Formats: sequence, C-alpha cells, structure tokens
Amino acid sequence: MTVNRPQSPLKVVLADLNADVVEAWRAAFADTPGIEIRKGSILRQNVDAWVSPTNSRGRMDGGVDAAIKRHLGAGIQLRVQRAIRDRFAGSLPVGSAVCVPSGAVSPKFLISTPTMESSAQNVSETLNVALACAAAFQAIHQQNREAPGSITSVALVGMGARTGRVPARVCANLMWTGHTLFQDHCFEGYDDLRSTIVAQLDDLESAPVEQRVRIAPPERSTARR
Repeated sequence: MTVNRPQSPLKVVLADLNADVVEAWRAAFADTPGIEIRKGSILRQNVDAWVSPTNSRGRMDGGVDAAIKRHLGAGIQLRVQRAIRDRFAGSLPVGSAVCVPSGAVSPKFLISTPTMESSAQNVSETLNVALACAAAFQAIHQQNREAPGSITSVALVGMGARTGRVPARVCANLMWTGHTLFQDHCFEGYDDLRSTIVAQLDDLESAPVEQRVRIAPPERSTARR
C-alpha cells in the first residue's frame, strides 16, 4: 500500500571520504534536484539525522557504524538494538530501518538500516543497497508523521561501498533508485517496500555487476495499493 507523502522539503546530503563514490554520485544524481554531494566524513555533516548502514543485529562494530559509535558514545548502539528488539523481535530485515534519538544536538536522530545480515558480508551481488536506502527514507517519513518537521535534513554515506564491497558505480545507481522511489510518495510499511523493489528490480539483481546501470524505481501507477 502506498500513501501520499507530505509535501515538505527534505535536504539530502551525500557525504563520503571515498572519491570514487563521490564521483559516481555526481553522475548518478546529475539530474536530481535537492541533493548536495560532498567529499568528507558524515561526522562533519550538520543535519537532523545521519543514516548508518548496519547489520541486522545493529552491532556497530565496523565501518561507518563504528565511527558513529565512537563519536556519539556507546549508548547509541544500545538504543539501536533496543529499537530493533522492540519493533523487529531482535533482527532487522534488509529493507527496514529504525530511527532513534542520538543523544546529541546534531544530529538529533540516527537512522540504522541494514545493508547486510551479518557483519562484513559481501552484498555486491544483491539489491541490498537500494532496499536500505529506500528504508532510510521510509524511516524519515514515519518519524515526521509521528512528530511533524522533526527531520528536515539527512546525511547518507556510500551504502555498502566499503564493508559490503559494492562497486562505487553500482552503489550510486542503487542509492539513486532508493531515493527516487520516495520523491513523491512513501509506502505504508516495510513489507510493501521490500516486495515492490524486489519485484520491479529483479532483472537488475540477476545481471552481472559490470552491466548494472541506473534503473528507475517502480512506476507510481503500478506500485502496490
């Protein structure tokens, strides 16, 4: 089921230290308005929410997760894992996310969305980056439905491009797909999100990595209702 998204602007910052990821973003998002692309650490982005690629258990023991835990303190992992336990029985499926208070002034929230089930898993042959990116925006919309205007800006890194070993160009293309899916509407829940993306992009997942190009998200007219 889809629902209309509230028409409020959301500032989206894509920030990464990897120059290849930044270059790939510039190509993938070249015709997408409202996106700021920066070479630099997500820890330096002054926004309402950071998005951290994680694993299904919310263990912040590597990559961006570990850097964010060092920056925000060990309590952030406890909040993420408590949310996963309360809302997803302890295991967060790929294509889902949790949004928790960060305990800091900036960012106010941390959105954790898994690109992999276990730590250090190779996800280069999957659609996990598109699912994770879309789930992050779903979490923003859900948070803003509960507390309107609480997230007006968000920063994301190159999801899966480091620990998940997703090539920079593929990462950028899949993130473009996940972002574009939510420009005009959002899904009622994560189950519809996952099933729609997987059904529409099945041909992309079966293609060799080097042949994967930017793929448009599901047409609004064919999205599940």
